[in-house]
Amino acid sequence: MSDAPSIVAVGAAAIDEWYAVSNLPEPDGGAFASEVTSAFGGVGANVAVALDGLDRDVGLVSRVGDDEYGRRAREYLAATGVDASRVRVGDDPSTRSLILSAPDGERAIVTTGDSFRELRLDPADREAIAAAAVVFLTGYTPDAVSRDVLDVVEGTPDPPALVFDLSGPVEELVGRGTEPDTVRRLLHRADLFVAGDVAAAAYFGGEAAAVERIAAAQRARVDAADGVRGAGDPADDWPRAVLTHGADGMTVVADGDVRRFDAFDVDVVDATGAGDAFVAGLIDRWVAGEGEGNAATAGNGPLADGVRFAAAVAAINCTERFAQGGLPTREEVERFIAARE
Repeated sequence: MSDAPSIVAVGAAAIDEWYAVSNLPEPDGGAFASEVTSAFGGVGANVAVALDGLDRDVGLVSRVGDDEYGRRAREYLAATGVDASRVRVGDDPSTRSLILSAPDGERAIVTTGDSFRELRLDPADREAIAAAAVVFLTGYTPDAVSRDVLDVVEGTPDPPALVFDLSGPVEELVGRGTEPDTVRRLLHRADLFVAGDVAAAAYFGGEAAAVERIAAAQRARVDAADGVRGAGDPADDWPRAVLTHGADGMTVVADGDVRRFDAFDVDVVDATGAGDAFVAGLIDRWVAGEGEGNAATAGNGPLADGVRFAAAVAAINCTERFAQGGLPTREEVERFIAARE
């Protein structure tokens, strides 16, 4: 498919109903909402729109309902450069989220609606994925779709790079998203594996266990593909993984090493979508490679530069409200980083 996007994101396109609350309530506690509004979100859409803002050629595979929420989601997408031709409309209620956002930028999210949960790939979706250079999956992707994407990637002679964001804790994904056995397949197959603290703790049992299992999966994949590497062998083609810790930075397991990086210090207005913005930055720098006019800043630079770029995308997005409210252009990211060197 010569006109297929070079990056394909598989994930929800949703409407976020946003409550600015006095505090995140404890069990049996309460809060007051000083403002109630709505905005565009969904992990797949967040990553796709962030990449579009970085001038990447990106498409979205998703499913919305034939209702007001679905109509608004499609209108938001139409105002971006994201190829939304693979966003289908079904009879189920649109996936949407209720977001409680506290004054310090922290938030709690409740999601409902079956439209994305009922997504299944059709032959044209599989063709687009096989023809892409990169495919992104979130843990909220229905298990049948995640397995289908894995089958396409493993069955394609020149397969796309695979990026997987675990996104949520295992108990939240049961019956809705990617199941543990499929997550294990993705851990061993993905070129980039990302998990936040909550998701990592639920799936791996903690950061130390996550690092150990991820490193073992990386070694197994490298050994299977290239034979056992000796000390000092180039490791540029090792799969990579990142454990994100919010304002406390991130842990990178890559190139045979484990390294900790700091996040940028900014005045956080809303942390919603920060992880998705970060993943988009990593895809841009580490995975997508040269193209789209970005040869000078694309995927083969030093590992630390890629982390710094992605962290800047996330930090800038946190300075505005909503999941996509602060998504920056490439020039804005570069100015942000330059001002802090």
